[in-house]
Amino acid sequence: MTGSSIPAGQSPSAPSTSVVRLDVPGGKEVRHRDVAANGARFHIAEMGDGPLVLLLHGFPQFWWTWRHQLVALADAGFRAVAMDLRGVGGSDRTPRGYDPANLALDITGVVRSLGEPDAALVGHDLGGYLAWTAAVMRPKLVRRLAVASMPHPRRWRSAMLTDMRQTKAGSYIWGFQRPWIPERQLVADEGALVGRLLRDWSGPRLPDDETVEMYQQAMRIPSTAHCSVEPYRWMVRSLARPDGIQFNRRMKRPVRVPTLHLHGSLDPVMRTRSAAGSGEYVEAPYRWRLFDGLGHFPHEEDPGAFSTELINWLKDPEPDR
Repeated sequence: MTGSSIPAGQSPSAPSTSVVRLDVPGGKEVRHRDVAANGARFHIAEMGDGPLVLLLHGFPQFWWTWRHQLVALADAGFRAVAMDLRGVGGSDRTPRGYDPANLALDITGVVRSLGEPDAALVGHDLGGYLAWTAAVMRPKLVRRLAVASMPHPRRWRSAMLTDMRQTKAGSYIWGFQRPWIPERQLVADEGALVGRLLRDWSGPRLPDDETVEMYQQAMRIPSTAHCSVEPYRWMVRSLARPDGIQFNRRMKRPVRVPTLHLHGSLDPVMRTRSAAGSGEYVEAPYRWRLFDGLGHFPHEEDPGAFSTELINWLKDPEPDR
């Protein structure tokens, strides 16, 4: 099902999904294709051969946020695949299915559709939330777990409800609970709000205008704004519902795969204090790395340092605790 089934409020000049089929730095070939998984179609960008590393973007972005890591991972001997999450980029916009349990099944379904026995999952922001979830729900399909700028879901839930500073830092999520207003705000003025969020959430190394424009265009693809806020609506509205209670109970199971947790010291959205306690949910080697002077997008703000840390850990046969 395509995005035309969901009202979005975009103008007739809204871009098509073709705008997300971009190249990567250095002019190297990236393979774009679609794969079927969990009842939907997902766009992926792929480079290299070797053990699978599946890269999961966050809000308000799409697969292209991993453009630097795709190149670095492929050069390091990995099969690097960045997917567009359900409802974003070149992937299907479905009328439902945006709860984290189902989105995690999208991810593990893509692993299977790629013909691989497992994958190292690398997730940022919402993609990190889903990577944590997939590692708990389908541990046999997750070889390793790397998460940037996102606490463990239970840790984040607790911080959002009990830590007033984290509650304030995540105020945009409360704003997403209003019907249709966030969708209109995200696409108004050619996606100006997307640009403000990217710059406000970054550290001193602000994204350039061309990078911001890519994300603004992608958000203006019909129905993308609606699909992008739906997971956050579920997170809040399900707190006292049976499905939310069941999800929170399922996430009590420990993560039992080696885990790398990466965070920017200047992240204004996910406080360092909120993220740093996530190791208590991991019963496997857990490595915490704090990037000094970086904000919410460490993989884009300093792609060299981020990629080096990630690749060294992926190649370490015995990742330390």
